Amino acid sequence: MVRGRFISLLVCTGLLASCGDRTEETWRAKAMSRANDLATAIAAKPDDPQLHVQLAEVQMVVGNGVGAEAAMRRALEVGGDADRLRPLAARAVMIQGEYARALALLNGGPIHPDARGEAGHVAGALNLNLGNVDAARAGFDVAIRAKPRDSSLWVDVARFRDVNADAAGARDAADFAIEIDPRNASALAVKANLVRTQEGLSAALPIYQQALAIDPDDVPALLDYASTLGDLGQYQAMLTQLRRAAKLAPKSPRPYYLQAVLAARAGEYLLARSLLQRTRGALDEEPGYLLLSAIVELELDGAAVAADHADRLLTLQPNNFVARRILAAANWASGDRDGAADALKPIVARPDADLWSLNLAARVAAERGDTAQAGALLDRAMRVSRGDATAFGDNDPYRLQSAAADAAPLNPGAVIPGIRAELMRGETGSALNRAKRLVDANRGVADAQLLYGDTAMAARQWSVAIAAYRDARALDAGARTALRLANAQHLSGDPAGAAATILTLQKGMGATVVADRLSGHLAMDLRQWGDAIYWFERVLQRTGSRDVILLRELARAYAANGDPENADALAMVAVRMQPFNKDLLLLWAERREALGKKDDARDLRDRAAQLKPAGASPTA
Repeated sequence: MVRGRFISLLVCTGLLASCGDRTEETWRAKAMSRANDLATAIAAKPDDPQLHVQLAEVQMVVGNGVGAEAAMRRALEVGGDADRLRPLAARAVMIQGEYARALALLNGGPIHPDARGEAGHVAGALNLNLGNVDAARAGFDVAIRAKPRDSSLWVDVARFRDVNADAAGARDAADFAIEIDPRNASALAVKANLVRTQEGLSAALPIYQQALAIDPDDVPALLDYASTLGDLGQYQAMLTQLRRAAKLAPKSPRPYYLQAVLAARAGEYLLARSLLQRTRGALDEEPGYLLLSAIVELELDGAAVAADHADRLLTLQPNNFVARRILAAANWASGDRDGAADALKPIVARPDADLWSLNLAARVAAERGDTAQAGALLDRAMRVSRGDATAFGDNDPYRLQSAAADAAPLNPGAVIPGIRAELMRGETGSALNRAKRLVDANRGVADAQLLYGDTAMAARQWSVAIAAYRDARALDAGARTALRLANAQHLSGDPAGAAATILTLQKGMGATVVADRLSGHLAMDLRQWGDAIYWFERVLQRTGSRDVILLRELARAYAANGDPENADALAMVAVRMQPFNKDLLLLWAERREALGKKDDARDLRDRAAQLKPAGASPTA
């Protein structure tokens, strides 16, 4: 947080040989040389507080909070002005991660007028880390008035705005920090993170590289760069960066966690478990760690441990359906059928429940002796299609509704329930007006744009939704925005536009199963059979052949593309997975007949004729 300002100081005092020095002998090594020089000077003049302050500042540059705190303590002991130095002393403690102690130190006495800017900066950063949003904003406001051209301050302002979902404001702050000091590596790293979200993974790579050329030893930037490389599928490059980060910060848990992610992606679950254990509990309450640990333990037959991790994750994120599926699978594998049913209940209650969850829920119900429920769930699974997601999928009828939204029209916590209530009553105009007021007050916030688009979708106003999602995409180019936009374009009768949106997502954000699957469906709508096969095969390679919807669509694509043998093989696998699904039996009959197997086709049609259509009532 202080790095940008003090790098400039080092440049001005000639400690950096040249702006073109991008080798391992960077400003860090020169800063340590400066620290040694100061130690020599202090030995000659131990009672000069300014020398101790300068040493503390250099120690803060290289992230040595303990050394900086010791130097500040000595500066005060030899007569330094406590009112002037209190903010720097608090910053030294903050660098060690002791935010509450640092805040108490900062508030432990008066602040000299000349130090109010630094005090505001430290207060803003501390309160940001402590989650005190209003206090953080007040601190940064004071700092900006006192030192408006401090590059390191604007880096922290960018972080603050990003945490508060102000994507446009965060980007402006990061750009201004770089304008003030083009060699502020922290500013470049923050900008890279913002670009990653707003423009895509590929666009962020060169900015990470710029930051690391200035500061090759910046571990947080190395980790963000490595994560981005991994999301783009550049796993060897990712591993190189992670190993460097682990060497630079052997006690940091994040390099080991990210290496565990890489190992799990490669199916090396024992290695992933070993790497997760090397985090030594430092990440045990983080959602990503809990999810990965649950997956790894389930793959290694540690069902009870997997269930524990998934259950803890659901305490933090009750609507995390991936965690619910893992918990259900782990409970079922452990023989806890009631626990499996409870985990799946919120999923199967939705009209868009996935087939895997429906099939497991049906099996659990059958094992519990509830044959009626098992039959109903199997019937839903055999429809080979999912229903529509519910708008604002929250079934709590006791939320504050229109009155609360009227009282706080710019508070999302009040507005969203009000919108939900009005949509349920069919008052789409009022719901849209609420969302529009919120978005007008938060133009730089992608979530506000998404809410407006979601409200328009629920009101079936596709053009309004498309415009809102496009505005959101300018702030957040990720999957959550692009998939919404593609869906709205598709429903509005523009499959080509939807396909272009997904292609843009894949170019910027790398391959995802959801995007590949949707690309396949869009190609089917456009009768581009070869493209559909390409996308569906990519999904098949990454997820395996356990999805009957995928198998059905791939069989149809192969058939339309003139490859009856592959179409027949895929239809056969789908039928073996759901042997009593009438639609799949008829599909396979068509494929058998196309190969000249008329007797087989007739037998399959006879079998299908004895079954009720998928989704028909039990009495039909």
